[in-house]
Amino acid sequence: MHKLVAAVEKHAQRIEKALEFFWKNPETGYREWKGHKYLADAFRELGYELTEAGNIPGFYTDVVTGRPGPMVLVMGEMDSLLCDTHPEADPETGAVHSCGHCCQAAALLGLAAALKEPGVLDELCGTIRLMAVPAEELIEVEYREKLRQEGIIRYYGGKVEFMHRGFMDGVDLAFMIHTTTAPSGSGIITKGSNGCISKEVIYSGVAAHAGGSPDKGINALYAANLTLNAINALRETFRDDDHIRIHPIITHGGTVVNSIPDYVRLESYIRGATLETILAANEKVNRAVAACAAAMGAKVLIKDRPGYSPRVHDLGMMRLAKDAMEEILETSYSETSWGTGCSDLGDVSMVFPAVHPYVGGAVGTEHGNNYYISDVDTACIGSAKVQANMLVKLLEHDAARAWEIKKSFKPTFATMEDFFCCIDGIFMDREAVSYHDDGTVTMSFSNQ
Repeated sequence: MHKLVAAVEKHAQRIEKALEFFWKNPETGYREWKGHKYLADAFRELGYELTEAGNIPGFYTDVVTGRPGPMVLVMGEMDSLLCDTHPEADPETGAVHSCGHCCQAAALLGLAAALKEPGVLDELCGTIRLMAVPAEELIEVEYREKLRQEGIIRYYGGKVEFMHRGFMDGVDLAFMIHTTTAPSGSGIITKGSNGCISKEVIYSGVAAHAGGSPDKGINALYAANLTLNAINALRETFRDDDHIRIHPIITHGGTVVNSIPDYVRLESYIRGATLETILAANEKVNRAVAACAAAMGAKVLIKDRPGYSPRVHDLGMMRLAKDAMEEILETSYSETSWGTGCSDLGDVSMVFPAVHPYVGGAVGTEHGNNYYISDVDTACIGSAKVQANMLVKLLEHDAARAWEIKKSFKPTFATMEDFFCCIDGIFMDREAVSYHDDGTVTMSFSNQ
């Protein structure tokens, strides 16, 4: 075992303490100020100089070996979910780490501490960038849109926002490890997972007395209900191999029961395995939204935002992670297995060779009210050891393996500029239905 990997064990207590802090102080995306301060203070105590995002949580720091080589980015997420029925959810906000990001933050700190141990960098070259990132869970869209309108952020996801801010300039390879409900002592490496578009739909009708004069109203809720049924009818048109997932919720369905709802808000993701199939499915959904609003005589505003790109793991990084993980944990490995969730690591993978393995150590249902961290040794300490071992295998022997991986990598987008040009084309605010004096109706629902 390399001395960097062994050094992680020396900081087991520090890792456990960090896990306890994050579990007891859950914060959702772009609100992780307590977590940011905890990690920033701990990193500074270890002697690190930080580049902080400033108006949002998060930071990075560089570990320079003093020998030329690639830059490897290692990330840890800080945000929580909302699940107010969880017994340990924050009673005021409903926030809880039923996603396992608390383990990532703790492992990142453990890795940072291990990298400060004497002699651990002697056989390594290049630069290691450690990054605490906000806002992976794509929730509270109204809040994030408010931040966007205020000019604080441009993108809903923390990693793509950091890419936009230049925090990943100069990076050659990237990885992170997520905790999951796999058995203790185990890890998982798969090919990747879906990307998504984030969608907000606002229906405008006409209020009227629901019992006395409903004929004078236009029911925005019924327009939304028709849309839900239309989306269900579309499902059989999606190919299984494209892994399309659409799961809308109504976040505002009316104000009082005796008034026809004139304002209804729907929120959804359009998930899929490629950007092309996501855009095609989104076009069908937008058509359904417009047609259902028109059927009721309602107005409708469609607000599409870039969610996350598909997470396509680089094969070289997958095999590296397998080699590193097998020395520490029982490893499940598949070059074909595909997940239908989403992560903004997908945006990173569009430009850099990247991988996002999982380690066990949690129990319950992910994102559910019975999710707990049951095995800190796997979920946090084991995670930090695997990450340390990945760094060793990338940066030893003059970074021969890192350079080989980078040379073989075929990015989806050749440059960061090409990537942003593509996802910026997703932004759309469109009044999708127009009513004309001659009785005709015009629908407009596409950026294509």
